[in-house]
Amino acid sequence: MNNTIYLHYNYTGKLDNRNKSSSGTIDAKTVVFLIICCCIVLENVMVLAAIWKNHKFHNRMYFFIGNLALCDLLAGVAYTVNLFMSGERTLSLSPPAWFVREGSVFVALAASTFSLLAIAIERHMTMIKMRPYDANKKYRVFLLIGTCWLIAISLGALPILGWNCLDNLPDCSTVLPLYSKQYVAFCITIFIALLLAIAILYARIYILVKSSSSKVTKHSNSEHSMALLRTVVIVVGVFIACWTPIFVLLLIDVACKHKQCLVLFKADWFLALAVLNSAMNPIIYTLASKEMRRAFFGLVCSCLVRTKVVRPTFENSRSKSSSIHCQRPVDKENLEAAVPSSSQKLTSLTGAEC
Repeated sequence: MNNTIYLHYNYTGKLDNRNKSSSGTIDAKTVVFLIICCCIVLENVMVLAAIWKNHKFHNRMYFFIGNLALCDLLAGVAYTVNLFMSGERTLSLSPPAWFVREGSVFVALAASTFSLLAIAIERHMTMIKMRPYDANKKYRVFLLIGTCWLIAISLGALPILGWNCLDNLPDCSTVLPLYSKQYVAFCITIFIALLLAIAILYARIYILVKSSSSKVTKHSNSEHSMALLRTVVIVVGVFIACWTPIFVLLLIDVACKHKQCLVLFKADWFLALAVLNSAMNPIIYTLASKEMRRAFFGLVCSCLVRTKVVRPTFENSRSKSSSIHCQRPVDKENLEAAVPSSSQKLTSLTGAEC
């Protein structure tokens, strides 16, 4: 047993609450969380495999979606490891190991959130410049992705670098007994700012698409605007629904004194809801696209049926369908690249291209 870990957990009251819990409840809760983590890992592995095997998805927007899937995949793996290292094993950890355990989950979730912001930034810049996919500017993709990971790792490493409460027990968080309340408040501020930025960017995208579609026809305006509105509501709504509870809980943690707010001892359910957002992201950002959905289910079918007869049939049907949906003369494509239309801007929002 590590004396430092025991001292902090005893001071915040987490040891008393743990002793009052029954083993049956803990086992049931752990099983539920492990099921969520398995769904997260499976979904995001399938998304990464679908993007990797289909060369038509090797463009800017799908690079962002792939990075988001990688972040969510690591979040599921990190949270699974966190579950196996929790409980009675927590008191045997050293402070650096404890910081790595909690920091790995934080880094993965933060990288996932920053990836959502990067996708919103890329879509907004695409709408402004009216050039959906410029192969010569892929450096912007890797710059945004690298920035996401750099900021996430930097935020997650601050406690192990010294911003903690090892020498100041009254400043310790109840949810995370070795984290400083000031650090928790700082992270909450950043994530709330991210939420506002994502909401503002998608609102501007909706306004741009609505104004662009109005130049075509009124019917097109109504159809595309309503479709985009539903997508924006789902994206922002799911993000708010999954992350707001943990934000509120951490705000209560910062404001409450130790052993006064009993809801803080139920933080595992709030964190699991935030992790659940990593399972929702693949559904929202990939299955909403017809091409991605076709590739996703095609990958599942290829795993179930591996015969030589089915493979040529599938390839012929795919080539035939692609020839139907992607008949576009070269001259017309160059003309559209030079003078993009409103329909191109609508296509750039979803990230789908033939």
